[in-house]
Amino acid sequence: MFAVTTDHARQEQVGEALQRSYSQEPYQIRRLLTERTIRASDKRVLFVGLEAYEAAGGGVMRDLFQQDDGGWLQDPALLDRLIALALERSAGTEVSFGEDEVLEVRDLDTFDFKGVDIGLFSPGAKVSAVYAPRAAAAGCVVIDNTSQFRMDPDVPLVVPEVNPEAIAGYTKRNIIANPNCSTIQMVVALKPLHDLAKIKRVVVATYQSVSGAGKEAMDELFNQTRAIYMNRQSLPETFTKQIAFNVIPHIDAFLEDGATKEEWKMAVETKKIVDPAIEVMATCVRVPVFIGHAEAVNLEFERPITVDEARAALRKAPGLSVVDHRADEGQAHRGAQQRQDPACSRRDVDVAQQLEPAGTAISRQISKSRFPLNLAVCRS
Repeated sequence: MFAVTTDHARQEQVGEALQRSYSQEPYQIRRLLTERTIRASDKRVLFVGLEAYEAAGGGVMRDLFQQDDGGWLQDPALLDRLIALALERSAGTEVSFGEDEVLEVRDLDTFDFKGVDIGLFSPGAKVSAVYAPRAAAAGCVVIDNTSQFRMDPDVPLVVPEVNPEAIAGYTKRNIIANPNCSTIQMVVALKPLHDLAKIKRVVVATYQSVSGAGKEAMDELFNQTRAIYMNRQSLPETFTKQIAFNVIPHIDAFLEDGATKEEWKMAVETKKIVDPAIEVMATCVRVPVFIGHAEAVNLEFERPITVDEARAALRKAPGLSVVDHRADEGQAHRGAQQRQDPACSRRDVDVAQQLEPAGTAISRQISKSRFPLNLAVCRS
């Protein structure tokens, strides 16, 4: 966990700043948590969970936080307002920040959250369940990246490009929830289409990289791939089956109805964020790729729309850019892992979300009978 704060900061000012940033610059929340928050307003921001900070998802969070858009990393007072927190076993260790700086990790259990303005939590649902309410009670606005609070009726589940107005509900518990990664990239593409012609039904198949399961999962893919080429055995530990040269239609736990929890998340989170009337059928698959999620999405609308109408709506949407590149070499961007905008590969129209990378592709003409639209959504 990291923190940037001042003793005189007021919770009401933090809430107003959050709402302004979410509504005015929805795809630039990073600036709220960096230059604006730290430099202009002297706020304190926390990152919770050393494991998340150093692992796959948290590593991305760290990298975005460290990007020096306006020279704010040169502020000598910055490190005095940054705090790294983790569980007791990691307390006392150090994490890197910026080019040359290191931060000593403090014990999450004994940390006093008073005076902290914004907490970015990604330590796992069980840890967030204990410490996020504690931080919120002390006046810290918690933005939680775990699944713990997503379906809590008193906690807003926010994707800035989709439902920025929901941020106002944070005052009930002082917590804001972050959706599942696969849900985020899909609903950013769904929102402008739902506004154009109401979506009745979504059928989605995901192709999710191992980075979504953390650093250990990425290591397992690497080690298994190397072992296979060296004619050695490497048994699965993080995954239920061998992931190298394989695909596994199993992400998170199985539920009583046979679906996985990942598939359930995509359904219920889409309803909460976009429209409770939308029906969602998801099939989530883990693929042997280190970084980059993809989704094939079929949409059924209440009324017919044309491909040109859909393309125009997507072009106007915040955080999306349309890439209509039709050539034999395909549409995937080389080096996409180093880009803030994503790589999407599909035949017709690709749409790339900025900062929170996502993409969609319209793959065929829309039928006049059931009004379906096929999309391919990619994230890298």
